[in-house]
Amino acid sequence: MPDLITLTIDGVEVKAAPGTTILRAALERGIYIPHLCDHPDLEPVGVCRLCLVEIEGRRPTVSCKTPVEEGMVVHTSTPDLERTRRVNLELLVASHDYNCQFCARNTRCKLQEVTRYVGLQQEDMDRLRKPPLDQPLDDSNPFFVRNMNKCVLCGICVRTCAEIQGDGCIDFAYRGIRTKISVMGDGPIAESTCVSCGECVARCPVGALVPKKAEEPSYEVETVCPFCGCGCGIIVGARGGRIVSSRAVPGHPASGGSLCVKGRFGLGFVNHPDRLKTPLIRRGGKLVEASWEEAVSLVAERLSRYSGAQLAVIASAKCTVEDNYVLQKFARAVLGTNNIDHCARL
Repeated sequence: MPDLITLTIDGVEVKAAPGTTILRAALERGIYIPHLCDHPDLEPVGVCRLCLVEIEGRRPTVSCKTPVEEGMVVHTSTPDLERTRRVNLELLVASHDYNCQFCARNTRCKLQEVTRYVGLQQEDMDRLRKPPLDQPLDDSNPFFVRNMNKCVLCGICVRTCAEIQGDGCIDFAYRGIRTKISVMGDGPIAESTCVSCGECVARCPVGALVPKKAEEPSYEVETVCPFCGCGCGIIVGARGGRIVSSRAVPGHPASGGSLCVKGRFGLGFVNHPDRLKTPLIRRGGKLVEASWEEAVSLVAERLSRYSGAQLAVIASAKCTVEDNYVLQKFARAVLGTNNIDHCARL
């Protein structure tokens, strides 16, 4: 393990691994530096200019792209920094939709966090010329809504799509005050190459990308995604006996903190009113509820009437790899049949 680098941030001694940026080193030490465009999963770009710091002996620089150095002395709050940061933030907020009360990202918005820290007031906003907020909502995707009136052009969604998902379906478009995030041809996102993974939605720092069904859970449980045998880690949010949210487990060994469209948006079947909750057996031509013991005994009795190639087994992608392995061993070694299929085969 390489030796740690020692630096000083706002008079506090901080130790960090070589290659760590000043911003990450400060945040890990509990020292807050305002930022919008930085995300630990992505390469830093330094576009929001809110994380400016002063390094003794140098000009002000963005902390998200500057690696730590031995003996470095950093100041995160000086009169010049505060003045520059305030101007940068005012320009961002001036073209932003203020309707925070009804935003799904309210109280969890990075722009709100930075605004509170900097201390912007209503009069600071009123003196700036605001462009018209006339971008139409894009609700073409069945799982999330795009509201470009709330976008701060941090580029996190663009970088997420390119660096993590490898899709690259969105990018910066137009110039100047008309700059926005767009798909090819500036059409609805449903008509693009978007695979609805929701990775951009999970990382958007403001309310520009939010799920269509956004409910706050009363509690969360870490578990494994039920859709395939990959074993992706998910954190399921529940409320009133219903699943209302699903997000990835950060740094999970199987999924690395990512999810597909099924794991993030496809758990609605759990609460579907038509979902079976007890076994059903046929009596008198009708399906009636039965106990598990009765159902298993009936299946065992019926299977005993057949042998070998007369039997077939259907596996499931919702089982783990280990479960499916045991099932095929059961088919071949116990039932004596090679007739086994799987719903996820191509």
